Amino acid sequence: MDLPVKSTLGYTPFQVPPNNSGTEVQDTAYSSNITPDHFLKMPSSLPGRLGDSTMSLSTDPRTHPGQLRALQELKLHELSYLTTDLGLDSPLDEIMQFVRANERSLEGLYEKLDYHVEGEHVERDQLETVSEVIHGQDGHTIRLYITSLATSQARSDLPAILYFHSGGMIMIDTLSRVHVTWAESLARTGFVVVAVDFRNALGHDDLHPFPAGLNDCAAAVQWVDAHREQLGIDRILLQGDSGGGNLAFATALKAKREGWLRAIDGVCAAMPYISNAYHLSREWKLRELPSLVECDGYLISSGTSSLNAKLYTAPDADDAMNPLAWPYWATEEDVKGLPPHYITVNELDPLRDEGIAYYHKLAKAGVRVTARVHLGVVHEAEMFLRNVLPDLYLDSLWGIRKFADRLNSKEQATVMNS
Repeated sequence: MDLPVKSTLGYTPFQVPPNNSGTEVQDTAYSSNITPDHFLKMPSSLPGRLGDSTMSLSTDPRTHPGQLRALQELKLHELSYLTTDLGLDSPLDEIMQFVRANERSLEGLYEKLDYHVEGEHVERDQLETVSEVIHGQDGHTIRLYITSLATSQARSDLPAILYFHSGGMIMIDTLSRVHVTWAESLARTGFVVVAVDFRNALGHDDLHPFPAGLNDCAAAVQWVDAHREQLGIDRILLQGDSGGGNLAFATALKAKREGWLRAIDGVCAAMPYISNAYHLSREWKLRELPSLVECDGYLISSGTSSLNAKLYTAPDADDAMNPLAWPYWATEEDVKGLPPHYITVNELDPLRDEGIAYYHKLAKAGVRVTARVHLGVVHEAEMFLRNVLPDLYLDSLWGIRKFADRLNSKEQATVMNS
């Protein structure tokens, strides 16, 4: 059994719990009849791979049964999925080949999944999608895919949401089915959805590491802000999942630094990939982000995440702890004054604790923030397993819409001025 370096209780199971009452306590529960060997024979109370290093999604009792059946059918339920013998010191071309192979695997998976969800009553033919091409700061073009209800054209009070897709900031196409169907679902709730085709760090032709993708997201926000009247919108939200959650957080931080934060009314992030701590020691992870050990290998692993992160920012580079690249490292001063945030994380996701840590940082800085933990599910479950977990999917979708409704511009002004 693997024990943490520092228990969250403040003492290990082999120590007498500290007495904080000021009175003398008889050491009866920890008598000589109970030895460390006794504890080692007892079932561990530590969750996941903290208590049993061999545990997988198949054996973790917290796993949602419907999710497990789906993952077993897809052969994604064991720890071997997306693992590699490569390390951070491996040749860059080998790392790139491995990541490209993973991308092809994921794209193939996303193409064959069923994204139909009972409870979505607006059909695709009631949606309209147009594209706009804007110019980025590096002399390139950025395509925006704007989706809305066909009946919303004459409105001027709609919320806009800029969607930054998943893929660890390095891979997966904006037009992948998992992303397009999510944008359409957001539009069905009444959003004007702007899906941003930002540069992935692992581009089709070349590497585009940080800050290329972030700069594209920032340019998109500023374009939408300048075209509020044309789009019929009165609020602008940022939303992303996984790597897209990173970009949503980072775009808000960048806007604050550069003086255009007023363009952003709210930020939503699901399962944010924000720490770049995947290569750090086990001791550091247990102390700071224990879910990186507890859920390591549950669909994603620290080993693979560290390779992905290297393509975005090298681990020994100046940007390895830059909050604009990895928002987990933002200071309280960095986040002070940011607009309201809404964060969701999943219980069986290695990234769970970094999202929770960012929530606490925002709250400590006085930012309006709410968060949810989805129990029993893995990274991106609500996105790619939505047909199996429709209630989770609809809860995630409408949670964002309800958050946007709380940010009605007049109500927001009242709160901010009170």
